[in-house]
Amino acid sequence: MAPAALAEPIFNMERDGIALEETSDSIDQVNILKAKLKVENGTATQKEKDIYERSQWDAEKDKTQFRQYEEAGERVKSFYREQHEKQTVAYNLKARNDFKFKTRAKMTIWQAMEKLNTLIDESDPDTSLTQIEHLLQSAEAIRRDGKPRWFQLTGLIHDLGKLFFFFDAQGQWDVVGDTFPVGCAFDKGIIYPDTFKGNPDYNDPIYSTKNGIYTPGCGMDNVMLSWGHDEYLYHIAKDQSTLPDEALAMIRYHSFYPWHSAGAYHELMNEHDIKMLEAVRAFNPYDLYSKSDDVPSAEELKPYYLELIDEFFPNKVVKW
Repeated sequence: MAPAALAEPIFNMERDGIALEETSDSIDQVNILKAKLKVENGTATQKEKDIYERSQWDAEKDKTQFRQYEEAGERVKSFYREQHEKQTVAYNLKARNDFKFKTRAKMTIWQAMEKLNTLIDESDPDTSLTQIEHLLQSAEAIRRDGKPRWFQLTGLIHDLGKLFFFFDAQGQWDVVGDTFPVGCAFDKGIIYPDTFKGNPDYNDPIYSTKNGIYTPGCGMDNVMLSWGHDEYLYHIAKDQSTLPDEALAMIRYHSFYPWHSAGAYHELMNEHDIKMLEAVRAFNPYDLYSKSDDVPSAEELKPYYLELIDEFFPNKVVKW
């Protein structure tokens, strides 16, 4: 008997994609300013300075054009309070189980980009750039700097996990925002660490200990990070692409600021993670500073990136 055809994907059209993007942008602005202030006040390490100035593209950009912390702060703090209270071990186990046993849609990578474009931008006639243009900005900045083809593709797709918002997400809090491990103590290197006090795991006799359910040196592959667009896309790319480990790390860890920027949770790393951390730090400037006034032409660039997608996604139709 032939397998039943997958029903047309059902997107939650009640979700406010513009609000999600505004929250995501505010989170980025806070992270940008935190990095900038560390460099300017002399508290950044040489490595952090190198990360901040690493890409040729980034070195030419005036980072002071972004809004200041105070303008984004209250919105971001309110978001993180909800995220920090709801990202529990129990929720994360359920999210992974749901992911494993459910296919939400079948689309090519480019179709997914177009769908994200529609879901977020369609209701906002004043948006300056479409989602596809934002994705292409990251990829093109990486391409201009002569990075490998897999690196370019990673820049193109790294935020596609935001589609999860229109599938099974509980809200914005399990889609965007800085990520962190669950199942062990919440490190002070996480943004707004005091907002974890409402999380049921905060006082758990096991989860509240430094290592919790993990052992030192266990490796980040064995650590359960808070569920969001990063983790969602990481599992898709891990199972359905031939992208190298460095690309998978960029996708999974690009929002893991406590780890790649604040130096937290390094005791859980193994030797493999040292190389992955360097890859994530190389990617970070392209993630944070890729929004500019230059508008890439999706139609002109589409043939190049379709070829790139086919190179690393052998099955053109991806299970979401």
